[in-house]
Amino acid sequence: MRREPHENVATVLVDPALLPDLELELVELDLWVWPVRSAPICADGPRTEFQLRRRLVEAQRGAWDCAAAWVPVWISFGERWVSGDDPLPWAAHRALWDLLDAHADQVRFHRRLGGVRPLVAPVERRPAS
Repeated sequence: MRREPHENVATVLVDPALLPDLELELVELDLWVWPVRSAPICADGPRTEFQLRRRLVEAQRGAWDCAAAWVPVWISFGERWVSGDDPLPWAAHRALWDLLDAHADQVRFHRRLGGVRPLVAPVERRPAS
């Protein structure tokens, strides 16, 4: 049996005030931020965002209540980190966890990766001139 194609991502709750700066820091490391609300793999982004945030916050039984209005994002790994079908190197994990730890007051996450359908930015096609 063959596994469906997937992409390894970290699921992170981010304080909206931090999101633009965090995204820039992650891009420098070839790590990509995908807000769940607008992710190309979500048919109903706002609903998926609500459900994911609620599940993450409630699972912590009060410890993450400060993140009840934060933005859930998926963070994926760019080409710098991927080598064919090989697992992600530990250096990729370390780079991500270290950067998130530097913003501990404004992010909530677990040190583990999940799998989602491949995240591909939609390409805007322009009509031929």
